[in-house]
Amino acid sequence: MATSRRDFVSQALALATAALADGRPPVAAEPAATAAAIATGDTLRVAVIGVNGQGRAHVDNWLDTPGVELVAICDCDPAASARCLAQVEKRKQPPRRLPEAVADVRRLLERKDIDAVSIATPNHWHALMAVWAMQAGKDVYVEKPCSHTVEEGRVITQWARNLGKMCQMGVQSRSMTGMRQTLEFLASGAIGPVTVARAICYRRRDSIGLVDTPAPLPPGLDFDLWAGPAPAEVPIRQRLHYDWHWDKRTGNGDIGNQNPHELDKARWALGKHELPRRVVSLGGRLGYRDNGDVANSQVTLYQWDDALLISDVRGLEIKTPVTFGLAGGPFNGACNIWYGTSGYAVGPNYSSGIAFDYDGHELGRWSGGTYQAHFANFVTAIKSRDPADLHLDIEDGHLSSALAHLGNVSWALGEPLEPRTPLSLGHLDFPFGGHVSDTLASFQRYLDDNRVDLATTRLSRGRELVLDPITERSTDADANALFSREYRRGYELPRVG
Repeated sequence: MATSRRDFVSQALALATAALADGRPPVAAEPAATAAAIATGDTLRVAVIGVNGQGRAHVDNWLDTPGVELVAICDCDPAASARCLAQVEKRKQPPRRLPEAVADVRRLLERKDIDAVSIATPNHWHALMAVWAMQAGKDVYVEKPCSHTVEEGRVITQWARNLGKMCQMGVQSRSMTGMRQTLEFLASGAIGPVTVARAICYRRRDSIGLVDTPAPLPPGLDFDLWAGPAPAEVPIRQRLHYDWHWDKRTGNGDIGNQNPHELDKARWALGKHELPRRVVSLGGRLGYRDNGDVANSQVTLYQWDDALLISDVRGLEIKTPVTFGLAGGPFNGACNIWYGTSGYAVGPNYSSGIAFDYDGHELGRWSGGTYQAHFANFVTAIKSRDPADLHLDIEDGHLSSALAHLGNVSWALGEPLEPRTPLSLGHLDFPFGGHVSDTLASFQRYLDDNRVDLATTRLSRGRELVLDPITERSTDADANALFSREYRRGYELPRVG
């Protein structure tokens, strides 16, 4: 395929950046397939990076997407790659050629036969892999959260714009027809302006156990690659895989695991395209003691000048049904509630919505959609080369991911609440106090139902963060220090400019 001037400049910039980095970043590859070539029928060649969990869903969805060839899979754990290839072989219609298994992402990104990658690794790798891939000429689909810190999402966005690459975050609700119709209904003003949204994640998460020895490493796993930009220290816990979600060096807790889906839909409905001005969080790792160091139960408030978003994460059993006095409940699992002036809507899952007036009369309902539609949307944008065609462009992906990170920063800087003290989120001037008090009252019942003893379990109220949405910085130097992180030598995150 002919190399355009833009692709030539992109390659040159990628090579210059790589030359400045210490270690073995990828070299610039041949440019990705051009829009004209794909539009005329050329196959889009894709690789999936990280296939121990969500990446296997990526593999299935790419194999179901017309015009796409899954060329390779990449994982530093050979057992994960073997399981994935076995999954591919067992499909009713396995591909003509099995994807090649590659262990080292740097070697994968050097390949000239890959146009796009999708990333489903632990969170601490997302930003660096996304940037490396774009520098190597590939378009990128990256799982939620797209970043591990506030700063990383902005850096990915800058690289995507600088290199003219399509970069989509994997929140599949954005492409579900039922969810899109629900949000169109809200945007129409049918229930008045939406000024409050609840992003709910009520999902039981069991303890990961309490041990004092490093996790056993799976045979053949390259731990240096697994750690990547994180410290190369085998974590103290029972198992390496999956439980990385509950270690702040590699994960972001459930507010950054499940709840980016809900935070994104909440922000989408509120129509907010910048970070909030104020954030405060309350929570803890409640109900058990284990090797996790992030909250399993956490309420976070995000305030814009005229809107409030409430993130409500509960990782223990919901014993008293939660309704907040609304039809459409009780609420459980992952869901959203959007409040307008004359009614509200509930999104009980990724693909549907129901609207009510405040007397409980149904106003409408919408449903439908598949995960694969989000992958197909990514292909559409690769063809058009227009980020506006993406249902969740990296700019929006960054903002929704950053909400999770801001909640964790507030909580990390907090102080323990005294036992038997009424739950409080301070003295913020929220104009939606009823929603806040309802949330805290329900959260207290949840603690009581699960017999959480605050005399022995740390429940912290986070520090209030005051933000400048333009600079995406806080007035608090301690918070700003947590908006980024240290990178291990050889795995530094390249910056633009």
